[in-house]
Amino acid sequence: MDEQLPPPNYFSLTLTTWVLALAGWGGLAWLVSAPLTPTGDIYHPIPGLGPRWLFFVCWLAALTGTALPFVRYLHQRFARALPTPGVLLRQAIWVGLFGAICAWLQTGHILNLALAALVAAGLGGVEWFLRMRERARWNPDVPDEPA
Repeated sequence: MDEQLPPPNYFSLTLTTWVLALAGWGGLAWLVSAPLTPTGDIYHPIPGLGPRWLFFVCWLAALTGTALPFVRYLHQRFARALPTPGVLLRQAIWVGLFGAICAWLQTGHILNLALAALVAAGLGGVEWFLRMRERARWNPDVPDEPA
């Protein structure tokens, strides 16, 4: 019998997209408009530890929520089969993590194009190995191909 599995439900992914994007961009808007308690001199105020980490968390959430629809569109357009929502979310998290790492490196003024390319290659390599592992796993519901 050739039973087809039902297509995955992407409603939870859409809900996750909206929550991450709204929380991330809303948090960044609040953080930018909130008064800063300066710890440096008057011309170069330095934010405290709380607002700095809140920026990175909101930036990660905002980039992840914004990248999710684009990741899904790219898979719909170019992939043979649409992957599970977990894979799409993980790939969007890589985009957000890349942006957060670049922002963190920029605070120390050490970000350059070569370092950004190395970070992107490292994250891409991790995703490639994870996708390779997923393809290599045996699934008992799919019959083996004849030799």
